Amino acid sequence: MTASLSIGQNACNVDFFSAGGTLQENAIDGRRTEAPGLRLWAEFGLIYIGLALLMRVAVFDYRVPLFYALPPVLVGFTAFLLCDRSYSLKKELDRRPSRATLAAILLTFLAGSLVVAGLVAAIMPERLFSLAAERPGFWLKIMVLYPFTSVLPQEFAYRIFFFHRYGVLFSSRWSLSLANALAFGFGHILFRNWIAVGGTFVVGLLLAWRYERTRSFWAVYIEHVLWGWLVFTIGLGVYFFTGVKNPAW
Repeated sequence: MTASLSIGQNACNVDFFSAGGTLQENAIDGRRTEAPGLRLWAEFGLIYIGLALLMRVAVFDYRVPLFYALPPVLVGFTAFLLCDRSYSLKKELDRRPSRATLAAILLTFLAGSLVVAGLVAAIMPERLFSLAAERPGFWLKIMVLYPFTSVLPQEFAYRIFFFHRYGVLFSSRWSLSLANALAFGFGHILFRNWIAVGGTFVVGLLLAWRYERTRSFWAVYIEHVLWGWLVFTIGLGVYFFTGVKNPAW
């Protein structure tokens, strides 16, 4: 009885643990009050562990280009959210980041860029700006397509859907952000190297914290794009390629 009451109280507190588009008045529905703990944890594992492993199989066993595999993920998560009566995509997209938030994003990115550039220059100087210098056309395609074919599906899956669907499972913003970053890092195991997994875990902590504080999709979308652009520009893009060629490129 006590556990059920605790879960119900968390469900009521949607403004603290949920996505920006979660509707307060529809927070307690059949989906959230029907023994949500164990069922939602199982669903969580199926999506953020099972789907990550499935993506790995699709890319390496069936040679599916990653930029072909990610758009269906976006469609699937968006369709689920649009069918969820407790969620409003319009409300989500209406939450614009403030000027202070944008300034904080840029300052954090600039400071982080200097650190990352310094590490690459010191540890692997041969990779510094290598992609942009050696294959400028390919680099430009990535710069243009990455925000739409990669960042959009990732932010819908790891921020919007995650916070809306599973925020009720966590008792604090710190445990929520840590779980989100761990899931985000694990999702990058398909690149089969620890730099991709570890790097996305660290950036995932930042994105989870940013979204939890602002509830703004646009804030984390912009921040994610900036860090992705940095990775492919600074010379770390080699750790984020699967080796499966995109036929269109």
